[in-house]
Amino acid sequence: MNREYHKWWSWRLDRDMELLVFGHGGVPVVIFPSSQGSFFEFEDRGLVGAVAHKIDRGEIQLFCVDSVDAESWYNRNVPPRWRIARHVQYENYVVEEVLPLIRMRNYNPHLIALGASFGGYHAVNIALRHPDRFTGFLTMSGAFDLSNFLGGYYDQDVYFNMPPHYLPNLSDPWFFDRYRNNTYILATGWDDHCLWQNQNLSRIMGEKGIPHHLYIWDAYNAHDWPTWARMMNEYL
Repeated sequence: MNREYHKWWSWRLDRDMELLVFGHGGVPVVIFPSSQGSFFEFEDRGLVGAVAHKIDRGEIQLFCVDSVDAESWYNRNVPPRWRIARHVQYENYVVEEVLPLIRMRNYNPHLIALGASFGGYHAVNIALRHPDRFTGFLTMSGAFDLSNFLGGYYDQDVYFNMPPHYLPNLSDPWFFDRYRNNTYILATGWDDHCLWQNQNLSRIMGEKGIPHHLYIWDAYNAHDWPTWARMMNEYL
C-alpha cells in the first residue's frame, strides 16, 4: 500500500500540520480524527487496515488530517470566542491547504468527509458547509451540536458551525441543488450515547428534503473502534 507522510507550516494556523495519505487513487476521503486525535489515529486503531483491500484496489484514497481540537473546542484556558475562532481557522486550513494537495494528487470528481465520534462533527459540518467541494460524508457515532463546549456563548460563527442550528433555517437553493446530488450516511448504534444526535440530524435533513441514509446498528458497544472499522468497511 502506498503510504505518504506530509508536513508543512500552515500560516492560517501558525503552526506545523501533518497528514498521512494511504493509496494511489480512487475516491479521495478526508479522515478527521476523534476528540483531540492525531493524523495517525486511524492507522494506529486499525481502521486503515480494515479497508486496505479497497485502498489497494484503487477504490479509495485516504487523507488523514491532524486536529486542533485541543486548541479550540477543548481549550478551557481561553474564552469561548477564541475557541470558535480557532475552529474557523482550522476549517480554512482544510479547505484552502489540504484540499489543494488532494486535487494535485487525485482528479476524481468526488470527495468524501469521514469521521468517528467528534470527528463525525467535523465531517458533517464541513461537507454541509461546502457541498461544492465535498460530495458526501460518512459519519460514525457522530455528535453534531457542540453548544455545551462553549458554556452558553453564542455568536454568528457558532450558529454557522452547528449543523442542527443552521440547517433548519437554510433556504438557499444553491446548497440544496448540490445536496441532492451528494451522498450522506449517518451510522450509529442503538447503545450509542450519540444515537439521539444522529436521529435528530436525520430528522432535520429529512424535513429539508436532503437525501441521506441513517443506519442504526444492533451492535454491542457501538461507540468504539471495532464497530467503526466494520462501519467503514461497510459504507465507504
